[in-house]
Amino acid sequence: MDAASEEIIVVTAPRLPEAAGEQVYSVLPIDPRAVEDAVRLDRALAVAPAASLFRRNDSGAANPTVQGLSLRAISPSGAGRALVTLDGVPQHDPFGGWVIWGGLPPEIIERANVIRGAGAGPYGAGALTGVVALDERSAQGFSLRAEHGDRDYTRVGGVGVANGDAFSALLAASVEHDDGWIPTREGRGAADAPLARDAMSGAVRMQRMQGNVLISARLSAYGEERSSGLVGANSTADGVAASLTLVAQPRADAPGWRLQAWARESDMSNSFVSVAPGRNTTTPASVQDETPAFGWGANAALRWSNAEIGLDLRAADGETRERFNYSGGNFLRSRVAGGETLSAGAYAEGWRSYGDTLVSGGVRLDWWQASKGQRLERLIATGAPTLDVEAEDQEIWAPNARIGLRHDFGSHYARAAAYAGFRPPTLNELHRPFRVGNDVTEANSSLEPERLYGLDAAFGDDEGDIAWSIGMFVVRLVDPITNVTLGAGPGTFPPGVFVPAGGVYRQRQNAGHIDALGVEADARGAFSDVLSWRAALSYTDAEIDGGDDAPQLTGLRPAQAPQWSATAGLAWRPWASGEFSADARYESARFDDDLNTRRLGEALTLDLRYEQTLTPHTAAFIALDNALDAEIETGATADGVTLYGAPSAFRLGLRVRG
Repeated sequence: MDAASEEIIVVTAPRLPEAAGEQVYSVLPIDPRAVEDAVRLDRALAVAPAASLFRRNDSGAANPTVQGLSLRAISPSGAGRALVTLDGVPQHDPFGGWVIWGGLPPEIIERANVIRGAGAGPYGAGALTGVVALDERSAQGFSLRAEHGDRDYTRVGGVGVANGDAFSALLAASVEHDDGWIPTREGRGAADAPLARDAMSGAVRMQRMQGNVLISARLSAYGEERSSGLVGANSTADGVAASLTLVAQPRADAPGWRLQAWARESDMSNSFVSVAPGRNTTTPASVQDETPAFGWGANAALRWSNAEIGLDLRAADGETRERFNYSGGNFLRSRVAGGETLSAGAYAEGWRSYGDTLVSGGVRLDWWQASKGQRLERLIATGAPTLDVEAEDQEIWAPNARIGLRHDFGSHYARAAAYAGFRPPTLNELHRPFRVGNDVTEANSSLEPERLYGLDAAFGDDEGDIAWSIGMFVVRLVDPITNVTLGAGPGTFPPGVFVPAGGVYRQRQNAGHIDALGVEADARGAFSDVLSWRAALSYTDAEIDGGDDAPQLTGLRPAQAPQWSATAGLAWRPWASGEFSADARYESARFDDDLNTRRLGEALTLDLRYEQTLTPHTAAFIALDNALDAEIETGATADGVTLYGAPSAFRLGLRVRG
């Protein structure tokens, strides 16, 4: 066979290329260098203002149940209101909807795009405030990073990709340890303990080109153990996931297509304690021994040059198994609560250019069902049931759509978009009550899906020496799932829940609606070949209308939602082999609770880093996180105790690339 007729086989990534129609929406790419240098992936995503977990702590200190990601500070949630995908596969826990970020080490991420606004289109359930689309590394080579620092912090992470003529393999692993810090300062007592953490993760991916079809199989696992800041309060989380993807890239004579199936199994444990006055002792309050859950799904898409159709299916079943009602040195009651959910959707999207104007739009129809919900509580000593409730099955149809346009004139552009999306409640929100300190939150098996309707528009320049954009958005979030305060302890509340003094009783409810108006701006550029910069700003004015169900919330701001968020970064290369960088993040004050009584002050953090190239393949770095040792208020208890984020910490590391 001569060279002219020889077939060239290229192993590509297991995904279809980004649709041209995405340009009409609010897409913020995360700098790959920010991902590469991040301690954890959620820290890199925080470059986007108002992109955060439920609380100010990152995943290094946050309990697994509050690691869900939300965008635009409309109303953060422990389960998260943004969909996170890796090469198209959802990364959410099947029981709680949160993302265990320790299972997504930064080394494996090649590209991260934050798409703000309800997903609709190919994204579907869960893409309420937007989507974080992650692409896994596919380029040949390896990267290894090892670092050590204050608090006996130690982390080693690496990834390697080997590409052959028609075969590719990826292998990745990471381990991490941190002695942590005690989150209380004023009023600290013997009950307070560090937020320590041990975590590990691993992934393997095999790919092969068969003709023009890429076959990709991936298997991953994670595990972590952490303490929760109080003596006797600890948690674990572990899981495994597998996916199989078949992709044919679009060609001039044939459409592209993708078939994908995935499964995810997870488990979690939590031990909760009550805190005595003076914070001198803790008493066991409940133990969540395990939360076995299994999720699976599939999706399919057919892509032409200017259109795509597809469908997807997601299912989850799981339960929590707990002991509670501690007295006389023993737990007196047990609880098993859980159920199943199933969602299916189909969509059609199209895009077309008319000169310098790009128009894109699509429709989507989803169906969601919650079934087999049950909560059974027993006396441990006799096995006699004290509560046996079967939740009513429910189902809904959710039609959604999105449409947008973009007009380019010179290097400048103007765009506008409208969209609708929905997020169904998780099994955790439907069935599992929980306790944090002396505060108790009750489940609600009657929760309905949240819905969001929004508009946004922006003007910018993405081709000039300085790339920038400024825009605004307006959204209404209908039936937001909110932890609504219904009473204060000491007292007993339905269904027989005792709340001690200093605690409050809450229940998850669909609380009316939230209206939000916001402004977003970002810019990046270079002063010279050796000095580059970036900056981004977000302002969100969000207000709750609790309606008849929660009138006490009307006029208040959603919990954990700051009005102002801003990030900035500077990179200076005084010589070819060295680089100084500085990254700052600011947030205005926010409220820890739904009643806006527990105010958390504004926070400004500065991270500093210097990296020195040693050889063509190795570099050493030093980093100072929270260099100003800012007091970052992350939580507040009903009895007036403030919790704080990580203090200043030094890290030293080595990176090897090849």
